[in-house]
Amino acid sequence: MAATIKDIARETGLSLATISKYLNGGSLREKNRVAIEDAIKKLDYHVNEYARGLKSKKSRTVGMVLPELANLFNMKIVSTIEQMLQKHGYSVIICDSQNSLEQEARSVEFLLNKQVDGIINIPMGNNSKHLRPAVEHNVPILLLDRPLEDLNGIASCVLIDNQSASRGAVRRLLEAGHRRIGVVVGPEGVYTADMRLRGYREALEEYGIAYDETLVARASLTVEGGYRQVKRLLKDPNNMTAVFVTNYEMTLGALIALNKGGIKIPEEISVVGFDNIMDLSQVFRPSLTIVIQPMEQIGMQAARLMLERLSADNSAAPMTITLSASLREGASVGPHLPKI
Repeated sequence: MAATIKDIARETGLSLATISKYLNGGSLREKNRVAIEDAIKKLDYHVNEYARGLKSKKSRTVGMVLPELANLFNMKIVSTIEQMLQKHGYSVIICDSQNSLEQEARSVEFLLNKQVDGIINIPMGNNSKHLRPAVEHNVPILLLDRPLEDLNGIASCVLIDNQSASRGAVRRLLEAGHRRIGVVVGPEGVYTADMRLRGYREALEEYGIAYDETLVARASLTVEGGYRQVKRLLKDPNNMTAVFVTNYEMTLGALIALNKGGIKIPEEISVVGFDNIMDLSQVFRPSLTIVIQPMEQIGMQAARLMLERLSADNSAAPMTITLSASLREGASVGPHLPKI
């Protein structure tokens, strides 16, 4: 005979209300959460999602809308979110917008037709037009990586302090004596790209160095984008002595361009990269100095905020959490030695 929540109550000594709160995504004391999860495993308890959905009018499903599934940063975070939501009885539907604003809007419409209980979105643009139908249906929204000003106070948000991360990376190069520092950033209008460029400019300003647009390369957030733009920056051999590349795929492309060009790192050009996915800092030789985003923490915080919004009493107010990135030191930054 299948186990019921009454069996879990007897096993744990907790009330039915406490167990129901857990099963509906509510927050509990840690010892109670652990006791319930242990009992669920021991009793092999399974939720009848169909019956629950009919009773609660909830699908126990969360939709995720991403600019592209191929992006490794996105997938690392998605994996963490999915694991946490599954522990609380939610399934996840993932939609790939294929870097299309029109497809992004269609994805939201698709998820609403599936009656998802919440939507997690890494938005492509800088307005919430595609999410307005979700707002009108009172579907909780969580934004990842990029905020939307017109959803302040409506959607929760998990961000990285991109300005600070970028400023710290460029400071490292400035401290090593570099003054001609190239930067490879994403397209204009993308929040993360704009904030990282702002951090770059702030670091230069601190050192009294004029901003030079010829050292700034806007690229698609791809390996090919990083490769093409670093090749362009390298056309002038006296143009830069260091380069800061501001996302993972572009960092890979930049390293390929430098290797193909026979450029010695850090003897000829110092390099700071971004995102240590697949332990990139150790795979490359010399080891890479790299900005590291706390991807697991991003995913955990995102799942936690969404679960709070989906809790039975639905009393959690939208909030924004800003996390810090760190700079891992490698051997790809060397002192700038002026030519004599």
